[in-house]
This record gives sequence, C-alpha cells and structure tokens, in this order.
Amino acid sequence: MGEINIQNLGNTDKNPSAVKTKTPTEELDIALKECGFGWFHVLLLLASLIGLVAAQAVSSTTPYILPVAECDLNMDLIQKGFLNAIPFIGMTISAVIAGFLTDTFGRKIFLVYGFGGLFICTLMAGSSQTYFLFASAKLMEGVLFGMSYNPLILLTSEFCHNDIRDRVMMFQSSFAAVAQIIIAIIAWVILSMNWKGTFFNGHFVLNAWNFYIYVMSLWALLTCLFYTFLPDSPKFYISQGKFDAAGDVLMKIYKTNTKSDASSLSNSELWTKKEVKRERSQSLRSEKITSFKKNLVTGFYNLKPMFRRPLLYHLILLCSMNFLTMLLFNVTRLWYPQLSTIVESFGSNQERQDLCMMLDTYTADIKLKSANLTDLSTCVPNKSGNETYINSVILGCVSLIPLVLSGFLVNKVGKKNLFLVSGLISVGCTLGLRWTSSEGTMVALFSSDVALSQAMLSLNQAFTVELFPTTTRTLAISMLMTVGRLGTLVGNVLFPVMLNLGCGISFYTLAGLMICEEINI
Repeated sequence: MGEINIQNLGNTDKNPSAVKTKTPTEELDIALKECGFGWFHVLLLLASLIGLVAAQAVSSTTPYILPVAECDLNMDLIQKGFLNAIPFIGMTISAVIAGFLTDTFGRKIFLVYGFGGLFICTLMAGSSQTYFLFASAKLMEGVLFGMSYNPLILLTSEFCHNDIRDRVMMFQSSFAAVAQIIIAIIAWVILSMNWKGTFFNGHFVLNAWNFYIYVMSLWALLTCLFYTFLPDSPKFYISQGKFDAAGDVLMKIYKTNTKSDASSLSNSELWTKKEVKRERSQSLRSEKITSFKKNLVTGFYNLKPMFRRPLLYHLILLCSMNFLTMLLFNVTRLWYPQLSTIVESFGSNQERQDLCMMLDTYTADIKLKSANLTDLSTCVPNKSGNETYINSVILGCVSLIPLVLSGFLVNKVGKKNLFLVSGLISVGCTLGLRWTSSEGTMVALFSSDVALSQAMLSLNQAFTVELFPTTTRTLAISMLMTVGRLGTLVGNVLFPVMLNLGCGISFYTLAGLMICEEINI
C-alpha cells in the first residue's frame, strides 16, 4: 500500500518516464498512508482532548465562578464583563507572534512550554485573593492559550495523510463540545459544595471556586506531560530540510501503529538517502539553519507569500468568515449560563412568556434597582441552580451531533456545501430564539447554534490547512483565530448593550451577521 520504488529513483536517466519525481511532501503523505491509523494517532487524539479541555477552561470556567466569587473579589457587573473578556485580549496579543514563531521553531516547544505555563498561571488564578491578581492571571492564561492552541490543532492534522485529515480534524473539533461537558460537570460537583479553608490567620482563604480552578489546572499539567513524550511534526522537519528527523518520526509512527520493525517501512531508506546527498554540500548551511538568527530570517522570508495573490485573498475571506462565526459561537456559549439563570429565576409559576419578554423584563428590573439603589451592609453571593448546570451539560451533548455527522459528510458533500448549510440552519435557530417560550426549546436552539458555529469554525480551519503551505500554515491559522477573537470581544461587549436596547435587536443582529457571512462565501 503506497510503496515507493526506491530503485527507480536512481534510474531516471534510463527511464524518461521516471523523471517526474515526487516532492518531499508527497513522499511524506505516501509514508503516512503506509503507517496507517493506529495507536499513535489514538494517543495523539487523547493528548489533544486533554489539551482542549485545558484550553476551553481558560474562558469557560469564568462564567461559572462569577456568581459565587462576586463577594470574594468585590466585583460589579462591569468588572465581571471585563473578566469574561480579558482572556481573549491575551489570546489576541500572542496568537500572531506565536504563529510566526511556531512555523519557524516547531510545534512541540510551544505545546510543552505553553501548557506548562498555563498550569502555573491557573494555579495563580486559583490562589487569587484580589480581583487584580485574578484578572492578571486570566490575562496570562489567554496569552499562553494563544501560544499553544494553534500548534495543538496543526500537530494533529500534520500526522494524518490526505485521505483521513478532514475527518480527523472534524472529529477533533468535537472535543471542544466534550470539554464543555466536562467543565460543566466539574463545576456542578465542586461549586455546589460549601468548601472553605482559612490559612495564615485569615489572610489566605480558599473557597469552593478556588478549589474548582485548582482542579481545572491539572488538565494543563497533563497536556504538558503528554506532549513532552510525543514527537514534533514530520512536515515541519521537511519544511526545514531535516529529512533525517522526519524519517525518525515516521519510523516511530510506523512501529507504534503496525507493531512491525521500522526497517520494513518501504520508504525507510529514502529519507536517509536524501540526507546523505545533502550532508557534504550543505554541512555548513545545516549548522546555520539551526541557529536562532537563521530561523528568524527564514520565518520573515516565509511571510512574503502571505501578502500576495492568491493567499492574500484567501486570508481576507477566511478571516472575515472567522470573525463572524466566532462572534456567534462565543456570544451564545458564554451568555447561555446567564440567560438560563434569568429564565430559571422567573420560576414555573409565572405565566409562560417568550424569551425576549423575560429578558426585557429582567433588564427593566435592573434599571429600576439601579435607580433605587440602597447601601447593603453585607454581600451575599448567588449560586447557580442545578438547572443551569444540567442545561450546560445538555448543550454540550447536543453540540456533538452536528460535529459527528459532519465528520462523515465532509468527504461526500464537500466542505463548502457543508459550511453553507450549517450557516443557514444557524440563522434559523438564532431567529427562533426570539420567540421561544419553552426552556427545552431554548436549550435546543442554543445548543444547535453553538454546535453549528463550532462545526463551521472547524471547517474554516480545514479550508486554511488546505489552502496554505506548511511554512505559512500556522501563521495563517493564528491570524484567523486572532481576528475571530476580536469578533468575540466585539460581540460580548455589544450583546449586553443591545439587550438594553431591546432583546429582539440582539438576535436579529446576530442572524443578520450570519446572512452576510453566507453571502461572502
């Protein structure tokens, strides 16, 4: 299966038909096909699952702790909103720079040190006794997330051959929904407890939310350990001319997947032959390539094609699509616990109203309370009810369905058609939220919106992997995610403003933005 005839590689003069040689990337794809899909890829996907839980925790843990930590950290509504947004500021700061450096220095180093640093910063957040320290830790978590997220996605894709890459990436995208379920369940278990520990005569206090963050930090530690023992991308090694290192990685994959001796890999000698050919003539250059200065020069050289046709056009289109998709995804995902709590607070004895009537009533009550504000001597935190956690778990479970289906459909229907259909359905779901009056219907529509927009984000990443070469791929995805995170910031700032103007305006605006995205593609 996919064998390379090494003997013919040296007989191109005698056989003119053999002059057409394969590029190193094509040879790598053939070798990956021969390695197959096995235990190595299972371990790789397990590492990415743990890593995505750690990554999702950067932004997804904050909505759960805001109600219970508002007194401990002395937060008002504006500070809560800023705390929700600050990880995305950190992500925006680091993503593009990290993408440029990742294409130059490799994926693994950013995964190991990125998640290792994330573990330390999450411990700092869990130990926070003041708002400033907690916000600073969340900012650093966002910076480290931006450094490590894109290498995590790319490393998985670059260990897969072309025939399975799209399906594996779609399957990997479902891990984000699984992460949401895990985070919600852990929050439900820990935040419902009345844990409290006092140390150093009351100067250091740990509440349930502190322990919750401590538990979530373990995911980053596990990710760091996993990627320490996994190799770097063979595609990265080839792009740097390190064929011997790429060959070593292929041998390891082949041996792990097939349980056979590495020498039985049909193209095992091909990589060493390439290296021998270069060994004498490029010995001095090879030493320089490994130097920091040469790597930086190479990285800047790789930037040039990004800002020329056709890559520039692709980059602008994909970034605009990602801006709108991430805006919808993170607005619905991050605001769902709050909206669910509002609906829950109305109680079952109230006359049935649609969602917008309840939200408009809630915002009107907030304005009335602000106008008649009285001085409160004590601060009593509000705990989310069980329904909020249960509905969050349901949302994560429902979000898996479109991702699983798209994994099977992507090769049959095509990425573009699947993206168009997902976008149209999400428009309908967003408009439906305006008139929903049942809590079950609201959960279903929110879940569909989150799942479909998440599938669209994965398809957008698949477009990027397909259209951009290896030397600029990480930078392209980093720019894609940076623009998308700007969309998240804009959406989360404007959504409460639009809610104050009228609930209908919020959902009509979100639906209109998705229609614009459908027209652009």
